[in-house]
Amino acid sequence: MKLLIRNLPRTTTDAELRTLFEAYGTVQSCILVMDKETKQSKGFGFVEMPKVGDAKAAMKSLNGKELLGSKMRVKKAESKVNAGDK
Repeated sequence: MKLLIRNLPRTTTDAELRTLFEAYGTVQSCILVMDKETKQSKGFGFVEMPKVGDAKAAMKSLNGKELLGSKMRVKKAESKVNAGDK
């Protein structure tokens, strides 16, 4: 299950995000979205966890949790729909 994590402190690293979610199970991938020009975090990212139960537990526990003064928002990532598919 792929999760969208929003409202992250811009100083958060991939490793820190991965560690937060590994407390709930295996993390398949962890990606922070970076600004191409400034190379700084845009304040959101994606975590993919192979076990749905682990991902749901992480989502339930971490949604609304404060991280360095910012309340994270964690939810299931929506699948991208190509414009041609509409």
